[in-house]
Amino acid sequence: MDGLVALAIGLVGGLILTPMTRRVALALDIVDRPGELKTQRVPIAYLGGVAVALAAAIGPVLAGRAIVLIPMGAALALGLADDLRPLAVPLRVVVELGIASVSAFVVPGPPLARIATAVLVLGLLNAVNLLDGQDGLAAGVGAVIGATFAVLGGAAAPVGLGLSGALLGFLVLNRPPARIYLGDAGAYFVGTTAALLPALCLDSGTRWSIWWVVPLLVAVPVIDTAIAILRRLRAHRPLLSGDRSHVYDQLVDRGMTIRQSTLVCVASQLVLGGIGLIAAHAAPTVALMTTLATATMIAGLAWRLGFIESGNGSNTGIHG
Repeated sequence: MDGLVALAIGLVGGLILTPMTRRVALALDIVDRPGELKTQRVPIAYLGGVAVALAAAIGPVLAGRAIVLIPMGAALALGLADDLRPLAVPLRVVVELGIASVSAFVVPGPPLARIATAVLVLGLLNAVNLLDGQDGLAAGVGAVIGATFAVLGGAAAPVGLGLSGALLGFLVLNRPPARIYLGDAGAYFVGTTAALLPALCLDSGTRWSIWWVVPLLVAVPVIDTAIAILRRLRAHRPLLSGDRSHVYDQLVDRGMTIRQSTLVCVASQLVLGGIGLIAAHAAPTVALMTTLATATMIAGLAWRLGFIESGNGSNTGIHG
């Protein structure tokens, strides 16, 4: 019941707050401007992440885990600071490490679960930010991830559904062609929240199958980041350089529209998350083998279809 309430409040909050934050962003000139490497032709408002965060905040409260709002809020603040004025990489890394450490402290579970949470925060905070380079993509995938973890129950239900509802409300103005972006603030918030969900699932401290399938439950951000890194390594380019290495960019380069590319990625997360949910209820060994087999199949498919080949395309611009 708490999950459904969080979903409803998150959705209504997202619908109401998104246009409000858009007006504030435009008034304060907090926008992503057109440029040679950008996809949009007019300035697009940032601050969408603030609307999502405010709308999703009800989830941890209803779950009785309001303490997790600390790392979630810290991630939002870090991203907002980066939106207003790009931060130096060393400073950003130090703050991210702090957020990961706090996350490990506030989630329930044994030491290994807390360590895994910290690692997830560092990974997903950045992976979702990299995924947020196409209209509706990070929000759509994030909504699926939140709902998927919610199925596993526990505190993850209201937290995950609150996030999903907020992102669905936000998508009304973020779907292609977007009128507002998540910004780094929103991407960091969504990534951190998603990383907290495994530890909040029912019985996650004793049912280790859940942890073995986490790569499937957050598959699209992980796959996209891994492929982008491999392509840059093969092309001998800096890992932090912008280019068209991302899966969603490659789909557009192969003839899809932005809308179609986004839908393919969201559908992929839905399918892989579904496989993960089934495996989460199996024995730990079966869950692990399912994840490894699926990862091997995806890697083989990506290689065969040429997604890992080094490319020289230029960056279209990450929305943040």
